[in-house]
Amino acid sequence: MSIVSNKELDNIKSAISKGHFNLDQLNDLRQFIVSVSVSNAKSQIKVGDSVYVVQKTKKTLGVVTDIKIKKAIVRMNGSMYNVPLSMIEPVEEL
Repeated sequence: MSIVSNKELDNIKSAISKGHFNLDQLNDLRQFIVSVSVSNAKSQIKVGDSVYVVQKTKKTLGVVTDIKIKKAIVRMNGSMYNVPLSMIEPVEEL
């Protein structure tokens, strides 16, 4: 469930691209977004949950076996991977 509509998100992106931010400000924004995504992921998953590991071009289904401070151990395709929480998305149950 998204609180921000796609139009509002586009407005935020447009404001950032037209905002004439310097490199330090953009890096601060990026770090803030990553920390919020990690916090959200950590609050939404627990050991045993099915999750997607999101990469640039694909999403791979896996199961969380352990949660660390910034990463989770996820079993995917028969192997265990240490995955940053910012790359994890919970599977939506219907």
